[in-house]
Amino acid sequence: MPNLRIAVQYAGTAYHGWQIQPGRPTIQGHLKDALRTLLRQDVMPHGAARTDAGVHALGQVANVPYQGQEADPRRLLRGLNALLPADIRVRSVTPAPADFHARHSARGRIYRYRIQHGDVRSPFEREFSAWVRAPLDAGAMERAAAHLVGRHDFASFRGAGDQSLSPLKTIRRSEIAEQNGMIVYTVEADSFLQYMVRNISGTLIEVGRGRFAPDSVGAILGARDRRLAGPTAPPGGLFLVEVLYGDLVPPVGG
Repeated sequence: MPNLRIAVQYAGTAYHGWQIQPGRPTIQGHLKDALRTLLRQDVMPHGAARTDAGVHALGQVANVPYQGQEADPRRLLRGLNALLPADIRVRSVTPAPADFHARHSARGRIYRYRIQHGDVRSPFEREFSAWVRAPLDAGAMERAAAHLVGRHDFASFRGAGDQSLSPLKTIRRSEIAEQNGMIVYTVEADSFLQYMVRNISGTLIEVGRGRFAPDSVGAILGARDRRLAGPTAPPGGLFLVEVLYGDLVPPVGG
């Protein structure tokens, strides 16, 4: 059975996340409808990450098994972008091995959370960052973020509805950068719990405000108690940046 790898970008503001939900606009739903038109069969795009409502993606990946002759990737690329809403764009369509699965084959994922801070919020960032009026201490946030690197039980940052089999995850990178009033948190891990990045980001914001000490993040992590961590940060600041596959499939260019 032929299989496609599709790289997708989207602004998630208008959508109830990636996964199909009856009666609600979703990324997966729009992509499924467009593929049905072009392939003339009912297919299901399997996403690498089930981004939540309002979350954006620079590097979402989906795979699509389908029946029949191999489709022309260039024709599908043009056709999908002609049919999809303007806030969803397909970056590339490539043939994939039959056993490639966008989610199960992934070796890791990179997310980015953007936080604007200061008295005035840019109108151009309203849908693509969180906003904190008070100045944030980026150095303290960087020290706090470093406590998360390694393999840990992340139950303190787990969403109430998370259905993962285990809260054990390995964070390979946890970094803070600041430029022109924007603080950006970048985190790479083998996989993530539901709301994990937003719960970590909310906790780092509390550190930046001075409400938590940087070293307290290690204690919060070790306690495995969600009540001790900060609030869940808003979805608009979160971006799925990249899905990592190692040498399993070639990287997407551009």
